[in-house]
Amino acid sequence: MLSGNGDGAPQAKVKKKSTFAKEIKRNHTLYLMCGPALLFMLLFNFIPMRGLWMAFTKYDLRKGIFGSPFVGLDNFHYFFFGSGMGPRVIYNTLYINFFNLILGLIFPIAVAVLFNEIGGKLFKKFSQSMMFFPYFLSWVVVGAIIYGFFATDTGVVNRVLSNLGFETVRWYAEGKYWKPILIIANLWKWCGYNSIIYMAAMAGFDHSVFEAARVDGASKFKQIIYLTLPMLKPTAVVLTLMSVGRIFFGDFGMVYGIVGNNPVIGNDVAVIDTYVYSAMRTLGFSYSTAIGLLQSIMGLILVSLANMLAKKINDGEGLF
Repeated sequence: MLSGNGDGAPQAKVKKKSTFAKEIKRNHTLYLMCGPALLFMLLFNFIPMRGLWMAFTKYDLRKGIFGSPFVGLDNFHYFFFGSGMGPRVIYNTLYINFFNLILGLIFPIAVAVLFNEIGGKLFKKFSQSMMFFPYFLSWVVVGAIIYGFFATDTGVVNRVLSNLGFETVRWYAEGKYWKPILIIANLWKWCGYNSIIYMAAMAGFDHSVFEAARVDGASKFKQIIYLTLPMLKPTAVVLTLMSVGRIFFGDFGMVYGIVGNNPVIGNDVAVIDTYVYSAMRTLGFSYSTAIGLLQSIMGLILVSLANMLAKKINDGEGLF
């Protein structure tokens, strides 16, 4: 028995090595295709992780990352209690991303279902192209479009208000308006792109189920409620979980492209990413690294908790 066990272990190892070699040989093309992506992750995601040590130091360029004085959690403490901006930028980030998450789930699904029910091919292609077009616009262009609407003297909105007898609004001097504007702009830009993901999922549905429902007398509305939406649930769960993981990450390009360096409303819409950018120039690399590390940790915790909750609610459906 002892000799049998001793011989079995090496044989199992040889068998595993042989199976691995066969797998590489059989799918070598696919593994080669994964090579550039793995190399990119190694160079830009894993190797730079050594720089996270700066979050716990007072970084000195002459002494290097690991030679700089160790300060523990001082950078994190200053972010929450010393700077005065920590709680504000966290609130702004969560506020904007929460509504982006909710609206970014409802509207793309609604648009995808609407496009799926459109019969005319020409009109369907045209409407899809129009919805997808904003995705290709940079935030700088979107910012110029929004400025054309909300400029104080020449903006379309103020001209309409003036013609209707209402007082004009100094949009770029009132920070209270800009969170909703950013949320609507983000929805307009991404709605078409996200709807295509749901349309791709609907393309793989079993159409015989819908034909059977039609024969049984189910209306279009009932087919959408009882067939389309439940079948879209796995895709919606995965996309929502990925959005939850990014809820602590603000869209730097969106805020700077639309608001810019406006000192009057800048603090009212400042998100963590824009604050990191300004802090890196004024408070140093250690402080900005600490905030970035905090973002990543909170994102990991939130996506893990959301994934556990999704598995319990949706019978094991989750991201991992």
